[in-house]
Amino acid sequence: MEKVDRGELAAFLRHRRARLQPVDVGLEAGYRRRTPGLRRQEVAQLAGMSVEYYIRLEQGRGPRPSRQILGALGRALRLSDDERAYLHHLAGESTPRSSAPSRQVRPGVLHLLDRYDSAPALVCDAKYDVLAWNPMAAALLGDLSAVVPADRNVIWRFFTRPGARQRHDPTSAEQFARESVADLRAAAARYPHDAGIRDLVRRLLAASDDFARLWNDHEVRVRRSTHKRLNHPDVGWLDLDCDALHDPERDQWVILYSAAPGTPTHRALQLLKVIGTQRLGASAEPPPQLR
Repeated sequence: MEKVDRGELAAFLRHRRARLQPVDVGLEAGYRRRTPGLRRQEVAQLAGMSVEYYIRLEQGRGPRPSRQILGALGRALRLSDDERAYLHHLAGESTPRSSAPSRQVRPGVLHLLDRYDSAPALVCDAKYDVLAWNPMAAALLGDLSAVVPADRNVIWRFFTRPGARQRHDPTSAEQFARESVADLRAAAARYPHDAGIRDLVRRLLAASDDFARLWNDHEVRVRRSTHKRLNHPDVGWLDLDCDALHDPERDQWVILYSAAPGTPTHRALQLLKVIGTQRLGASAEPPPQLR
């Protein structure tokens, strides 16, 4: 068994308790509620445990919670599947598959990128480091080969490069910010001993107030397929389906961007394939950036 992360477990329970209202769990609201969310005794009642035991958990004390206790807490706090998995990781009940995310991309996936030449595609590891990409991804995001490997991290650039958020429309930007932070928190629980993830989180907390705000919300959500609206300097706004295909053995994601044939975005992608990484006009930005 892994060591219990008592501090994070306590914080996660407190945040999830504050998120729920009595009506959410079938309880009467009553009066004299000075703070939002459920009371500790209400969570204990719903989970079928003593109030004293639950208080110790929220204070980072007490014995290691059993799988039965974790299951009861998951039901009482109405946790999602991702949040339940995260809770078990914090309690040391789920042993990570390895000590660090794998950076070796399968040859078959690399072959897929070579054949998928009509739309952008790339491979990311669990902490959003870009490991491989096709020419269309370079045309959309910038020439990644000119970026040092240590700086090819999607989350780092999104939160620290001023131009990154401007490439999204406001709705897409906020959605990506929240979902990527929640996914990174889940990865941090899967790989509690990985110095790379710890260092990335530390640097982001120091560099971005926005990241710190979202990180302190303690949201947990594993990456899913989504829709993105991105602005390219030469072909304009692109409405892209973003499909995330997971390789569970290596914990890597193949990200495929696409658009329905006949749409303006599909035609723009065809033009982008011709342009490649060359910029049209006189407004080219000298250093390529992953945005």
